[in-house]
Amino acid sequence: MAVLDLKRKLQILSDAAKYDASCASSGSNKRNSLGGKGVGSTEGMGICHAYTPDGRCVSLLKILLTNFCIFDCVYCVNRVSSNVARARFTVDEVVDLTLGFYKRNYIEGLFLSSGIIRNSDYTMEEMVEVARKLRVEHDFRGYIHLKLIPEASPKLVELAGLYADRLSVNIELPKDESIASLAPEKSAGVIKQAMGAVRLKLQESKAGKKDRAKPPRFAPAGQSTQMIVGADAADDADILYRSSTLYGSYNLKRVYYSAFSPIPDSSKRLPLVKPPLMREHRLYQADWLMRFYGFDRGEIVAGGQGGMLDLGIDPKLAWALKHREGFPVDVNTAERESLLRVPGLGVKSVDRMISVRRHHRLALEDVQRLSRNLEKVRPFIVAADWTPGALTDSADLDARLRPRVEPEQLTLF
Repeated sequence: MAVLDLKRKLQILSDAAKYDASCASSGSNKRNSLGGKGVGSTEGMGICHAYTPDGRCVSLLKILLTNFCIFDCVYCVNRVSSNVARARFTVDEVVDLTLGFYKRNYIEGLFLSSGIIRNSDYTMEEMVEVARKLRVEHDFRGYIHLKLIPEASPKLVELAGLYADRLSVNIELPKDESIASLAPEKSAGVIKQAMGAVRLKLQESKAGKKDRAKPPRFAPAGQSTQMIVGADAADDADILYRSSTLYGSYNLKRVYYSAFSPIPDSSKRLPLVKPPLMREHRLYQADWLMRFYGFDRGEIVAGGQGGMLDLGIDPKLAWALKHREGFPVDVNTAERESLLRVPGLGVKSVDRMISVRRHHRLALEDVQRLSRNLEKVRPFIVAADWTPGALTDSADLDARLRPRVEPEQLTLF
């Protein structure tokens, strides 16, 4: 086998990592230096952009340790039976790349995943060694996100959490039977067991008020997972049910959704076409409603869509149009929970309104100043100088609020 140079390895293994949505690229080149070179450049092979919980955009080196894999997951382009170019980094090559990019201000951290080589423990040990060398031998203070191999030993999982900021175990598919069918070497039970182990370690690492000794730091940014959308017959209700269960059982920070993309030489069991990317986008919006707006999974997908989200309008607006009896809401008297259900009002907008209305009654001008989309909000609220009148009862409200041009989400690749 021909020996590959480092640049060719980076091309292969950064491209292979793009299918993991756990840190999605923003596609931005605003910070790029002249000609794509120099301090501050954030573009190039393997560099993606991720968003932190407080809204900051950070640049990460996103790569696989290797795309060799002994597993034969039907939906994976790196499966053992796939005819793709293969490459493998050494531990020192990943360490040197990370430090080199970091010192040149190209990146702020590392996102490292891998195919399974030899066995799960061997692969996880190599990934942990990358993180250990960065932290211990080079005093690396940047962000590290490691993908856990579910079958890896508890000791390796513990070490991974001591060196990494975030850990993730991919659940892969919405249904256990789909995992058994399309990923025969994987087990939904083993994946969940690995998530449970991480949750226990996270709980142990939180010091109580009475604790004299501070527990060892363990994955302070928590854990996340990813589901592939459209590779099996699961509908959006199934996907959101899985997500709500994962959030409740394992205290995940995020569930990421990745629209299935047809791969070369794929099995007849897989769809021939990819699902609409807007479906992925609507799932993220629905996920947001469950996590921050107090919506239950059953409310979001109930009624008329056969378990699927409406691709034409966002899930909150779709819910409001089906529950017109709950509107209009008075922005001066309504509880926070009711305001959060008004289309066009976000968490920050609602909190600002509640703060301002302590001092004076809110007029429509105040709502416009505090919200992003007054046209969407108007039919669903009452303000000091505004009532929607027949507007909220109009039979064509759906038609007026639904975009005339079908929304389109562009692919990242």
